Formats: sequence, structure tokens, C-alpha cells
Amino acid sequence: MQFDTSDTPTIKRRLTTMMYEGVLLFGVVAIAGLIFSPIFQQRHALYLRHALQYWLFFVIGAYFIWFWVHSGQTLPMKTWRMRLVTLDGNAVTFKRALARYFLAWLWFVPGLAIAWALDAKAWTSLAIVFANVVAWALTARIHPSQQFLHDRIAGTKLIEISKSK
Repeated sequence: MQFDTSDTPTIKRRLTTMMYEGVLLFGVVAIAGLIFSPIFQQRHALYLRHALQYWLFFVIGAYFIWFWVHSGQTLPMKTWRMRLVTLDGNAVTFKRALARYFLAWLWFVPGLAIAWALDAKAWTSLAIVFANVVAWALTARIHPSQQFLHDRIAGTKLIEISKSK
């Protein structure tokens, strides 16, 4: 199925959608944690901490990949009238959605790795991660398509959907 590849949403709209996505993910992560804890009898936050982190990484990935493959939109994307498509306007495949999910972690992982390597504490580590996020967001400004770097690498793009009448 091919979609109309109209205008690219503004960076501000995409970042606002990401913040809305974070609010919804809070609930998804809370429910996933409530499922994990009783199954593995986790009575202390540090007990099986890494297993819980892997579980949450999987759950968040399943959430995004399922929505991107089935409709091209999560709830915040529907609210802000955006859709994820391939560069030629077709629906996103599982392989592309998986690649986009892993590449999207580059918003945070390099900053976290630098903060860890520098043994940064508290506000310094937060500043390093924030600088990474800002740098990643600016990658959309330097490319004519105005798409984020992870979308360009994954062969996907966000498009704006016109209002239905």
C-alpha cells in the first residue's frame, strides 16, 4: 500500500510527539514492570536489574515495531497526524521498523557511553546526554529532507497527514 508522501512534519511537531510518546511509554513500562516483578519474584530493585532492563528494551521495541508495521502510527503519531513510511511512500516492513528502533537509540546511547567513560556524575552526565540529544535533533536541520538521521539510515521517513474532512 502506498501513502501520499506530503510534507515533512516540522522538527518541533516531531519532538512534541516524542514527548507525548514518553508519557504513554511510562504506562507501558509500568505495566511491563508489574508483569516482570511477580513472575521473577523481584522484591528488590537491584535484584535481576539487568534482566528487567532487557525485558523493557524488548517491550518498548515490540510496542513501536508493532505500530509502525501495522499502521505506521503510534497513538501520538495519530494525534499529531504523522505516519512512518518508507522513502518511496510504502508501508514499513518489519526489518525496517526493527532497524529504525535500534537506530533511534542513538539519540541517547552515545551520550550515555561518553558520560560513563568520563565517569561523569549527576548533572554532568545529564548535560552530556542532553547535548547528544540536541546534536541528534540538529541532524534534521542539515539535510534537505529534514528527516532525522536514524530515519535516513533506516530508509524511512515521517510524513504529515492532511486532516480528514
